[in-house]
Amino acid sequence: MRILSNLWMYLWMYRRLILIVLTPLCLLPVPLIIQTKEAECAFVLFVVAVFWLSEALPLSVTAFMPALMFPLFGILSSKTIASTYFKDFHLLLTGVICLATSIEKWNLHKRIALRMVMLVGVNPAWLMLGFMFSAAFLSMWLSNTSTAAMVMPIVEAVAQQIINADAEVEAMQISSSGGINNEALELDECSTEIDLNCEKTEKHINGFTNGSVTKGSCEKEMYLEEEFSNGACDLHKKELEEDIQEDKLVSSEKRYRSKKDHMMCKAMCLCIAYSSTIGGLTTITGTSTNLIFAEQFQTRYPECTEINFGTWFVLCIPITVILLILSWFWLQWLFLGFSFQEMFKCGKQKTQREIASAKVIKDEYDRLGPISYQEIVTLIIFVLMALLWFTRDPGFFPGWAALFPQYKGYATDSTAALLMGLIFFIIPAYPSKKATAGKTNSFDYEPLITWKEFQACMPWDIAILVGGGFALAQGCEDSGLSLWIGNKMTPLGSLPIWIVVLIACIIVTSVTEVASNPATITIFLPILAPLAEAISVNPLYILIPTTLCTSFAFLLPVANPPNAIVYSYGHLQVMDMVKAGLGINILGVLVVMLAISTWAIPMFNLQTYPSWAPIITPTNSTFTTVQPSNITETVIALLSQK
Repeated sequence: MRILSNLWMYLWMYRRLILIVLTPLCLLPVPLIIQTKEAECAFVLFVVAVFWLSEALPLSVTAFMPALMFPLFGILSSKTIASTYFKDFHLLLTGVICLATSIEKWNLHKRIALRMVMLVGVNPAWLMLGFMFSAAFLSMWLSNTSTAAMVMPIVEAVAQQIINADAEVEAMQISSSGGINNEALELDECSTEIDLNCEKTEKHINGFTNGSVTKGSCEKEMYLEEEFSNGACDLHKKELEEDIQEDKLVSSEKRYRSKKDHMMCKAMCLCIAYSSTIGGLTTITGTSTNLIFAEQFQTRYPECTEINFGTWFVLCIPITVILLILSWFWLQWLFLGFSFQEMFKCGKQKTQREIASAKVIKDEYDRLGPISYQEIVTLIIFVLMALLWFTRDPGFFPGWAALFPQYKGYATDSTAALLMGLIFFIIPAYPSKKATAGKTNSFDYEPLITWKEFQACMPWDIAILVGGGFALAQGCEDSGLSLWIGNKMTPLGSLPIWIVVLIACIIVTSVTEVASNPATITIFLPILAPLAEAISVNPLYILIPTTLCTSFAFLLPVANPPNAIVYSYGHLQVMDMVKAGLGINILGVLVVMLAISTWAIPMFNLQTYPSWAPIITPTNSTFTTVQPSNITETVIALLSQK
């Protein structure tokens, strides 16, 4: 028994190495037996997909595997595949990260979030809605991870203040002259840093002290892990586990005055996680999955001009608003109960809890001080960038791209993003004087952001991962694997198109719960595009809903970074996220299906097969790709063969 226990421990310890070795070996018969370019490309696709889904290797490291394996199989040359790793997407990402760096550096995001929360009021239900729309708006322009990490400390302080409202108000009456130093009101900047060691052993340990929760149980868990690795006896391990559970139970009882308080904290945490993800759907730059779709779609269908920042925003803003409101109703009903009379009663007197929560939000906003020069400049550039995106080629009137008719299609959204991004490195942060350490120094030129600050915010791993996806898609196209997949999926054309779309949405929504969103969309786009072509359906009809559903990773703490961030605050259990996330997943798929079946149809003319997509015609049980410009010649050739 002891031997089996040790063997299992070593197997689990080296599970990633075992998977890395066994996956290529198990799949090797595919290219050895079939010996076609399609089979060799499928081998690479399967290996990369397994590594991405299991994360046996870091995602970015796995992304380099097509660059290694495609030249060895003779599918693509090294020079050709190297050019796929840097696309227009990376230029757009660079400009967006410049904006995000300046917004976070000068705390403009915190001012926007607090102001939006102050507008909706302090009733817990309306407060939650205010936090949701604030996080969603920020997530349109920042990463969902940054949004959740910024908003959650504010939510935590408000939640703790609501819990302790009665005692706080009483203390304020006693010492009204001297004021109170409440630890729960202090939003320390370092509070956004999650204790990685504690998160590694048990993610739901709270890394933010509120006077009653300590890290004792986390230290015990770390000790337990060390003892386990050293072969500690089962009895000793069991005693430690019981101590940890007892510590957690005592801490939980001290943190909440009632079950209702605990449920409120759960609802507020989940609303930030979900709204940070939902808000990113609205813009092309909001999530990495949207950017990957836009770049791969433009690469596969270069003649299509229907997908740009403006059309995507018009399509998705109703989806975002509807899904946010439905999510708010769902979380309210699931955790707090829903009372229309209580929420919409006019002229009712504010409770002590509402007064206390309003005070903490107002105090935090006042602590920011008056809006600074740096915030004003950042806000102006932010608005200009959005306007340039919207007005480049809106479709219903000539955009600024029409000023260059001889270079049609040359300027893209990345052009505007780069222009505005470069300005951040030019405009001085301190136009006249620079104050440091209580002294006023002579003028020292410093831009709004520096290169080091940009590097710290730039998601290089995502940039490499996306490049690997482009390389994989190019290999599937050149090897003929995409055409072969389309051939095998032709029988699906007998099904109603909405069923095909629904099946695709359910599949990607399920896979993205256990795999990263960028990896999921990168795997499925080269498969779904040939499917649409094979059944003669507008590719946008299938690709748009599946792209949106790839972001619906709501079930598990590890599904996406915002889930992990809110989970680390210690208010949630895994089953809380599963119950709430399952409902949000269902609502999300239904809302996307509603959009693609209604207002998306006239926007993109989805009911007709477009001229910019290749036509797939069967020829002796194989498939031939025919470009639209050669349709007449192809028809004549086919008739002559008959």
